[in-house]
Amino acid sequence: MTGGVGVAIPAAGAGRRLGGRKKAYLELAGRPVLQHALEPFLASDEVVAVAVALPGEDLDDPPGWLTGWDPRIRLIAGGGTRLHSVLAALEALDGMGVDDAPEVTLVHDGARPLVTDEIIRRCIAGAREGEGTVAGWPAVDTLKEVDGNRMVVATPDRRQLWRAQTPQAFPHDRLLEAYRSAVQAGVEATDDAAIYAHAGGAVRMVEGSPWNFKVTHPDDIPVAEFLLGRRTDASADSVSAEDSEVGKGPTR
Repeated sequence: MTGGVGVAIPAAGAGRRLGGRKKAYLELAGRPVLQHALEPFLASDEVVAVAVALPGEDLDDPPGWLTGWDPRIRLIAGGGTRLHSVLAALEALDGMGVDDAPEVTLVHDGARPLVTDEIIRRCIAGAREGEGTVAGWPAVDTLKEVDGNRMVVATPDRRQLWRAQTPQAFPHDRLLEAYRSAVQAGVEATDDAAIYAHAGGAVRMVEGSPWNFKVTHPDDIPVAEFLLGRRTDASADSVSAEDSEVGKGPTR
């Protein structure tokens, strides 16, 4: 029997580049960024547990929409860095006591509200084959490597470069072991694939989306709202077309 899927969501960021507003709670199209980010995972029957790492001070009074949403969600205190928040979420998944414990775990940024079911399924499929799997998109701009004074020192071949996104999916036990080793050794990394590869794991890129970006700067907010609106309009059009085939309007 194929094991279930766990999801680790680091959402403890301080949002310094957004003027100190916590990214997870920032509203987009009338709902928090974190809610948009979680929805596609909770819609999957394969997901058996979700650990959300929040700022420690928020655990005493977490948002009501989050505590009563889905019994698969467990809220935990995040750490001082993303690495420590992800490790805390992985350890929570490991001890949640679900009947069908995670075989595969996905790590997804709580500030990426535009992930889709298709991207999630591609990541899960790769991890089930025993590899680390990273959603991403080929680089389209020419990239420059610069020194501390911003002087250009190299121009990498962009044909071999992808922009890494999340989710990133891995065999659960191997990812947890890799994170524990990285924290103990003081390894620094900006994503889960780097931690997994540092421990000797193989990592493959799969197609994400150019719109699967992380809300980081103030200018990202109107772009994300526009794209979420387009997605909602497309869903409504799909329902209307489907209803018209059976001769009735959409249910309201």
